[in-house]
Amino acid sequence: MTAPGGPAPLPNRKDVVQHTDNAPWWRSAVIYQVYIRSFADGNGDGVGDIAGIRSRLPYLRDLGVDAIWITPWYTSPMVDAGYDVADYTDIDPLFGTLADAEELIREAHGHGIRVIVDVVPNHSSDRHAWFQEALAAGPGSPARDRYVFRDGRGENGELPPNDWRSTFGGPAWTRVPDGQWYLHLFAPEQPDLNWENPRVRADFERVLGFWLDLGVDGFRIDVAHGLIKAPGLPDLGPDGEDVLEPTDRVDHPHWDRDGVHEIYRAWRRVSDRYPGQRVFVAEAWVANAQRLARYLRPDELHTAFNFDFLRAPWDAARLRDVVDTTLGTLGEVGAPATWVLSNHDVVRHVTRYGRPHTEGRGPRHDVSEPLDLEQGTRRARAAALLMLALPGGAYIYQGEELGLPEVEDIPEERLQDPVWERSGHTNRGRDGCRVPIPWSGDAPPYGFSTAEDAEPWLPQPELWKTLSVERQSGDPASMLELYRSALRLRRENPALGDGAMRWNDTPDGVLSFSRDPGFTCVVNVSGEPYELPAGAEVLLASGDLDGGRLPADTAVWLATS
Repeated sequence: MTAPGGPAPLPNRKDVVQHTDNAPWWRSAVIYQVYIRSFADGNGDGVGDIAGIRSRLPYLRDLGVDAIWITPWYTSPMVDAGYDVADYTDIDPLFGTLADAEELIREAHGHGIRVIVDVVPNHSSDRHAWFQEALAAGPGSPARDRYVFRDGRGENGELPPNDWRSTFGGPAWTRVPDGQWYLHLFAPEQPDLNWENPRVRADFERVLGFWLDLGVDGFRIDVAHGLIKAPGLPDLGPDGEDVLEPTDRVDHPHWDRDGVHEIYRAWRRVSDRYPGQRVFVAEAWVANAQRLARYLRPDELHTAFNFDFLRAPWDAARLRDVVDTTLGTLGEVGAPATWVLSNHDVVRHVTRYGRPHTEGRGPRHDVSEPLDLEQGTRRARAAALLMLALPGGAYIYQGEELGLPEVEDIPEERLQDPVWERSGHTNRGRDGCRVPIPWSGDAPPYGFSTAEDAEPWLPQPELWKTLSVERQSGDPASMLELYRSALRLRRENPALGDGAMRWNDTPDGVLSFSRDPGFTCVVNVSGEPYELPAGAEVLLASGDLDGGRLPADTAVWLATS
């Protein structure tokens, strides 16, 4: 157990190459996202848990990741899969105990893996003691001021205070028996906290300290672009709201307000008091890269997810533009890029790349379009090598190293995402990327659970038996072995990780860049084979090469002089 306030144990792995002298670990880190409900079930109830994560730490070590990010494990009614937090300093019994969490942190550090946990500051659960106290205390009370309560409009206050909509569908306001309304930008069970209240700010600084004292290495900040609302709560107008839909408005009444930066400067002061290079990563869906860079100024957060890269279609010009804009804009504030292809809120990229229109702003996608999984898998393999060769860090969403596609045929009665109900059954939501991953065997639960007869919380498709860790291990042509090889080479090669790159001249549809010393990545996004430079040594390719030519939808890493 880590002593309160003491340093997080440093990784003891011997295969780490420090790419830049004295550079913080997070500038080059490959971080694996563990969606706790779907990673591994250690107690046989069909839901992933801390025991399951602990049992799979050797797998993560051997995969070659530097850290894991664990989605919320706090006490919760689970209306939104744990993102409705009822106690920020305890573990939900569904996942284990606080002692289990401490042991996981200790064991992960022993394997050389750092641990990042989610923090959910925009809203709590309606079951949180703070909100229950606010309901009981009544209008005008200090307890009620922890949340965003307002009187309604209309002659008798029967209309919501403004026209804001929930990102999950429906109105963003719910009326309570005494007549006031409370704001919830997500589900009604997730009331928004009032970040203008100093007590809220102090409470969350204590929450950060609690987990830092236990030895966590950082935090992923959920809805980091939320928190602050415009004075007077003005109407939004005709702009629609959708889950994970980045706004194009710079002066939005409740997203990306300038006041959030004061909060994060205070958080940075908290983390800087701890040794071990603790880190923040922001989930900030903002209008452009310039707005994102504001979160990463030297006295604010360390890193942020690069959703422009995730959303980019399989198009060379668009990909290059995202890379250039990201590196240029973040470089101005001294921040590293972080590259990401999938997460628990968006359609898995194997499926996105397998459809004609691959650009997406959130979980919505057109399932009526033809799906070519072979093409999607081929492009996903190439995209992995592109992502892992770019300067900065990278995030891997559990199962992407297995090439898992989106599960699009979950029976309606099994859907659990609140988006499904809140949208009036018009948006199936995000469950398709959250299906428990396969480890072994030919039938559900495919090694996901310690109980062979356990029914996973979301149904697994028959396809999973061909994509399990067991089936792919040792197969040099598998997605898993591609990721293992790429991560090993990334750790060994001093050219990779944080640093600089330069583009090479290529025809339209081909991306080629070099990094010193002696490394080149080439990605063929065109429909025609591309002649590779003569004399280069192939370190790794995402698919078979055609002699000295790089086929379409294929990437290669080269050792060059």
